[in-house]
Amino acid sequence: MATKQPTTPPQYSEGSIRVLKGLEPVKQRPGMYTRTDNPLHIIQEVLDNAADEALAGHGKKISVTLHSDGSVSIEDDGRGIPFGMHPEEKAPVIELVFTRLHAGGKFDKGSGGAYSFSGGLHGVGVSVTNALAKRMEATSHREGQVARLVFSGGDVVEKLSTRKQESGDRKQGTTVRVWPDAKYFESSALPMNELVHLLRSKAVLMPGVSVTLTNEKTKDTQNWLYKGGLRDYLMQTLHGDPVIPLFEGDGYADSNHDSFAEGEGAAWAVAFTEDGQPVRESYVNLIPTSAGGTHDSGLRDGLFNAVKSFIELHALLPKGVKLLPEDVFARASYVLSAKVLDPQFQGQIKERLNSRDAVRLVSSYVRPTMELWLNQHVEYGKKLAELAIKAAQTRQKAGQKVEKRKGSGVAVLPGKLTDCESKDIAHNEVFLVEGDSAGGSAKMGRDKESQAILPLRGKVLNTWEVERDRLFANNEIHDISVAIGVDPHGPNDSPDMSGLRYGKVCILSDADVDGSHIQVLLLTLFFRHFPKLIEAGHVYVARPPLFRVDAPARGKKPATKVYALDEGELTAILDKLRKDGVAEGKWSISRFKGLGEMSAEQLWDTTLNPDTRRLMPVQLGLLDFATTEGLITQLMGKGEAAARRELMELHGDSIEIDV
Repeated sequence: MATKQPTTPPQYSEGSIRVLKGLEPVKQRPGMYTRTDNPLHIIQEVLDNAADEALAGHGKKISVTLHSDGSVSIEDDGRGIPFGMHPEEKAPVIELVFTRLHAGGKFDKGSGGAYSFSGGLHGVGVSVTNALAKRMEATSHREGQVARLVFSGGDVVEKLSTRKQESGDRKQGTTVRVWPDAKYFESSALPMNELVHLLRSKAVLMPGVSVTLTNEKTKDTQNWLYKGGLRDYLMQTLHGDPVIPLFEGDGYADSNHDSFAEGEGAAWAVAFTEDGQPVRESYVNLIPTSAGGTHDSGLRDGLFNAVKSFIELHALLPKGVKLLPEDVFARASYVLSAKVLDPQFQGQIKERLNSRDAVRLVSSYVRPTMELWLNQHVEYGKKLAELAIKAAQTRQKAGQKVEKRKGSGVAVLPGKLTDCESKDIAHNEVFLVEGDSAGGSAKMGRDKESQAILPLRGKVLNTWEVERDRLFANNEIHDISVAIGVDPHGPNDSPDMSGLRYGKVCILSDADVDGSHIQVLLLTLFFRHFPKLIEAGHVYVARPPLFRVDAPARGKKPATKVYALDEGELTAILDKLRKDGVAEGKWSISRFKGLGEMSAEQLWDTTLNPDTRRLMPVQLGLLDFATTEGLITQLMGKGEAAARRELMELHGDSIEIDV
């Protein structure tokens, strides 16, 4: 009888560590770099490069062709990608552009740079397209020569070849033909509606530039060339008739501006309708930001403050009515095109702008222009005011209906709760704040209209094994339940949610280990005794920063304060300052020991302001309720010390600890 050989456990040694080189990270995790539902975004990366040439004033034509073999080519009449040897990398520049992550001409900002304003920022654009393509051909016409290079899966398969331009050749420009690799995408078909919308919007945002789409299969050709700009485009896409004429304008900083670089600013067209789905499109340096961002917030802020000041000037607001930004913005359709010198996007696919300064940039041009327009057209101003006031009255009535359903036996609100003025549940937020000193800063820095503060003293009770009927013996938990307006319940209960007083219940604790512990205790409380709040998406965790970096003025950029959530973000900020030419050590770094150290203004900027804060929704994610319950029992149960020790021994090495 053969004896069973013991299996050798897998070895973990120096050879186990794998270093991904070149474009391998993109192929391994394409979803980190692009959309993987279809190849449109990798085609858009090439299109954006062509558009950036036109934006910089070096091209008037962009042609996109959908070939019968499934490939797509993009042709422009820009300057052509340089194909000489790179002075440091000792490789042709055109090869580096397509094969290296974080290589490109768009980092070179400033008056002498190749691109002052561009959509490219991360430098991973066309190299990602190349990595996820079966084949890619790049041809550059430049300085009397034609250069050609062919890739497959990101690797060069036909080395750079150059020849002199012949009589039939065009003088300058770039052509890129891409065969997307279907294995990286859920569907290999391009969504035609999205592609047409993208191309048409490029033409709208660049008046005088011709954009053409040719489909070889259907033999169709579409061409877009706009001279009327944003106004004509919005009128063509609008649903419903405008209540007042379109409000349009633009504003850009000049060389003497004290806060923004020359050329930064925005152009916009806004229409107000009583019915129909609002049309809302925004762009940053021609990149469509489908998820909006801080430039949209600037437009909203400018419109709201202009309308509010008009209403106050003409004493139009009825007694007892409070105007909120969404009352003005609810019926607004708009197209917004912002120009930002150094845009910070959320994620690689650039769907949302995160640059904090963009709120102030756009608002500073929209508000005065709108105020002037309203006071020049008082009748239209009164019509717009009527629309906003009607929206505010409808919202307030809805809030009062909820209030009445609570009945007369409502509990007395805790004395330490600093409540908000609004009764609109969808708009209201309560912050459960660690400590009285932080609570004081939060009270001073909050938006009194919609943000309530409930300071908590010390560590909250671990409620994982506390019986429901004993919960209210703890004052902190009693106050939380009464302030929120929902009673404790189990996962299978149907609690009365009509008493809910806030749409968002936000846990706000220090960014250190103690703060994380309080966060865990509160999450335990909500998961165990208020699970329907999590299920309905009402529970959030605020993420205050751990560091502040004071950066000196550089070029036309004024001195700035930048906040970092953790060590990783701090490193990224310092790397960026070095790239911007700031000498080592010219910045200063402050570490916040706790929220109580922040001034009210800092707390508002970093943690409370809806336009610039980071608020994470609490969700179960991929795990079901029972699996999550088992994990929390292991972490929070009193008789689980052995299981916790095993967990720590298994995963202890992968945890970053802040001592």
